[in-house]
Amino acid sequence: MSEPDRAAILHRLLKLNNRLMAPFSTHLEHRHKISINEFRLLMTIGRLGSSASHELAALTGVNAMSVSRAVTALEKHGRVQLEVDPTNRRRKTITLTPEGQRLYAAMLPTTERVVEYLFAALTPEQIAAFDATVATLTAALEAQDANGRSLFLESTRPDSG
Repeated sequence: MSEPDRAAILHRLLKLNNRLMAPFSTHLEHRHKISINEFRLLMTIGRLGSSASHELAALTGVNAMSVSRAVTALEKHGRVQLEVDPTNRRRKTITLTPEGQRLYAAMLPTTERVVEYLFAALTPEQIAAFDATVATLTAALEAQDANGRSLFLESTRPDSG
């Protein structure tokens, strides 16, 4: 058996990501005036109940600066509120406001339809194998060296010159 074309697999994976976001951009983005990162964070906060910015960055894979911008926009539009955590005064928890909860409830059915449509093509065994593969790849992308630097970013750094 020949070696799989890993670059082609990467491009299919990127295409998969773009296709998965199509229902959002087609049905929700303009209707609710919300960016893709705001959508990701709102749906994550809605699922968790509350979170902190650094936790949202870790859970979504969105960089800290983009999380900060999205949280600021969500707060500006009255969709989230930030509160100082009474057990750790340096930590601010982010929760949905009533408007954020309304928006979460309005967008949740589309998310659920995406899940149902996507995984209907797979058996339960294939879903489990896919989940394990995604978890393995995510762990590899999140691995850090002893100084906390991303092994992925360090190993993909362009050659100087």
